[in-house]
Amino acid sequence: MSNEIRVRFAPSPTGPFHIGGARSALFNWLFARKMGGKLVLRIEDTDLERSSRESEENIKAALKWLGLNWDEGIDVGGEYGPYRQTERLELYKKYTDQLLAEGKAYYCYCTDEELEAERQALSAKGQMPRYMGKCRNLTSEQIEQYKAEGRKPTVRFRVPADQQILVRDMVRGDVVFDSNGIGDFVIVKSDGIPTYNYAVVIDDALMKISHVIRAEEHLSNTPRQCLIYDALGFTQPTFGHISLILGKDRTKMSKRHGATSVDQYRQLGYLPEGIDNFLALLGWAPNSEQEIFSMEELIQAFSMEHVAKNPAVFEIDKLNWINQHYMRQLDEEAFFAAAKPHMVAAGYMTGDECGEKLEWLKRVVATAKEHVAFAAQIPECVAMYFSDEFEFENAEAAAVLQEESVPTVMNMLFEELPKLEVLDGPAVKAAFKAIQKATKLGGKAVFMPIRVALTGNQHGPELAEMVPLLGLERTEARIRASLAKAGITL
Repeated sequence: MSNEIRVRFAPSPTGPFHIGGARSALFNWLFARKMGGKLVLRIEDTDLERSSRESEENIKAALKWLGLNWDEGIDVGGEYGPYRQTERLELYKKYTDQLLAEGKAYYCYCTDEELEAERQALSAKGQMPRYMGKCRNLTSEQIEQYKAEGRKPTVRFRVPADQQILVRDMVRGDVVFDSNGIGDFVIVKSDGIPTYNYAVVIDDALMKISHVIRAEEHLSNTPRQCLIYDALGFTQPTFGHISLILGKDRTKMSKRHGATSVDQYRQLGYLPEGIDNFLALLGWAPNSEQEIFSMEELIQAFSMEHVAKNPAVFEIDKLNWINQHYMRQLDEEAFFAAAKPHMVAAGYMTGDECGEKLEWLKRVVATAKEHVAFAAQIPECVAMYFSDEFEFENAEAAAVLQEESVPTVMNMLFEELPKLEVLDGPAVKAAFKAIQKATKLGGKAVFMPIRVALTGNQHGPELAEMVPLLGLERTEARIRASLAKAGITL
């Protein structure tokens, strides 16, 4: 094997691209970029029933959206293709024939029912269920008998007895397995399709993969794969098994914890930079307190030595905090572009606006910039600009309008606002100052009743930001409607 660093991301296209898969892809990508190596994208589609080209396209689109480009593989090509397992069946057959010829594998004619009965018998004795080798040494007569019965054989790997299998792992250190606990395992199914554990070894060896970085759930497969490497005379790669991702309740991440696929986060208006930054910190710790990283900074800081053995907990609040940072970095045009599909979905715009209406929408959307973690939150944040119908948020808010000074404040507001030459933030602030000066009231006694009368809420955006966007007529109409609701006449 050459000294070139070559890693691979090899998803199975059997459904939406999971956030855990994205983290594995990211760690492989960071490792390849840090080490000046190459990332190969291979599609493991030997699960014929569940695999689909639609899922494959979903995976590729998600990787591109996350900025995780690959150097070789599907769509890109390379000298070790094809890069879809179903297009490599002839290659696998060649090695299967070799193993059979060398007596390192054999045909197994056991039926599913027979195998199930064996499993149950071992379980009943408190033993680990495994294949006990019934077809290991069949006579030619027995084989002919099984063929006559129409049984379709699988191919099993002959596991050597009494062997210690050492897995050198970049995350977990040395892990030792005993071959006696494995049992002869199937490498080719009865339909001629290789199993995962078999195909993955041949692919990784022929594609000259130097490091295999993947999820911890594959660790139990690794001893079987090591045995196949050795049987075929291949050099084993260096393994690194990264921890599981758990939900906040410390159970395996699933739909009940919220969105689990990359596409769901994209549709909610999260930014790829936010997702990448968050996923990098799931199970990897930098050498510093830094939490916000550009991709360049991640490449510089990343190392497998700082990948944790312990499960990583997916905290949505942390993701939102990180993503909010990137949302705030967007310029006004980019922020508006992020908001647009969500504003259209909410019915606040058609997407075809132009001229003054478009400029007004941009100014409205910009008010949400400091307050949202992802773009799908923007419509709710700006809803107040699109409907003049609202209720007081609670009795405490309604009580604000019963204060003695309210009629005076409102009358003065209706006098001051029409005098303004330009209705903008500084002018509105100046009008409020004039009211404070004339009435000798504190800021809260002036601002709070105006806010409640305008929005029904005691908290929200700056009034100097809101009034220019609502305009003079709507501002006055909303305030008068709230005062009438509160039983106040001016």
